[in-house]
Amino acid sequence: MEEKKVTWLELFYDLLFVSAVTTSTHVLLHVEDGSVHPEYLFKFILMFIPIWWSWTGQTMFTNRFGKDYVNQRIFMVLQMFFVLILVSSLSVDFDQYYVSFLIGYIGIRAITAIQYLRVLKIENGHRRKVAMYLGTRFWIGIFISFLSLFFDSWTRYAVLYAGILVDVIVPILGRKYLVKAPTNTAHLLERFALFTLILFGESVISTITILQPLSGSWHAIFFSIITFIFIILIWLHYFHNIERKVNKHAKRAGQTIVYGHLFILMSLSMIAASIKLMYVNEVNYTYMIYFVFSSVLIYYLSTSFVFQKCKNNRSDLNLKHITLLVGILAILFILNLKVVVPPIGVMIELLLFFLIVHFNTNISTIYEKLTNR
Repeated sequence: MEEKKVTWLELFYDLLFVSAVTTSTHVLLHVEDGSVHPEYLFKFILMFIPIWWSWTGQTMFTNRFGKDYVNQRIFMVLQMFFVLILVSSLSVDFDQYYVSFLIGYIGIRAITAIQYLRVLKIENGHRRKVAMYLGTRFWIGIFISFLSLFFDSWTRYAVLYAGILVDVIVPILGRKYLVKAPTNTAHLLERFALFTLILFGESVISTITILQPLSGSWHAIFFSIITFIFIILIWLHYFHNIERKVNKHAKRAGQTIVYGHLFILMSLSMIAASIKLMYVNEVNYTYMIYFVFSSVLIYYLSTSFVFQKCKNNRSDLNLKHITLLVGILAILFILNLKVVVPPIGVMIELLLFFLIVHFNTNISTIYEKLTNR
């Protein structure tokens, strides 16, 4: 498969979307009566999915058909203006900024669909069929979302997300075309890994903000150190698997990577928010335990799913490890519900959990090398 490098323009493009993810994550910090109200959790999801899908849509086009040509650069720069409109429209008061949000989202998706149609004249065979399929079918979801302008109240959002749902399902329904023109797996993994790396920075920022001069204390410093080690271990877990366990030369549609990363990226945002929520200690203890452990569980299961599906050599060993580690996390969760543990204690428990995860990952790697011999 032809080697494809991530361009500087793609990296700059990612920064705009990371700012959108950061804005949506801040919705999770609205605490009322000791918890994050379900309304804000729902709004976080409603904001996150269009951001993820807008970024993913352009990333998938670039992966299959992207060339560092002037016309494609112009399309990406033009798309960035719509990203800015989208970012500026993200607010807890979603209704007030709905029109500008819709303009930003539809603008991003429309430009991606247009790019698919433009490459029809230079592609042939299965690649041309893929470009035709995606370039025409994506307009269905875009049109449905556009129709939301003519509705009010909850119906507006139902129509908007019905269009987004159609958009998201289109590649799944067209898998028979997509597998015949597979993605460049190495480039796709690099794109998602770089985006994920920037999101890890959100957790680091959450840790640094704890060490403000006004709140600086040995407790804050110790909590920050423990949290930072915790983030490093998650980072090691993710990138160890990306670098050593995943088959970068496989020819596939890339859908496991794409849809699995929705939950990986979303859980990283939740983990970043949970760090702040634990330190400020404004949330109810029981709610905090549910929120933190749910975030970690979603992250671990989604990464396990992606890496297990995309790994070089599949074996039952990793499945046993996954079950064991989920059991350990469940035991820690139950113990924390039975016995009140301070936030710093919870962070130490999660740190130890990812130490075990990292240890098991290394054991699995050694086992596979020995069995391969």
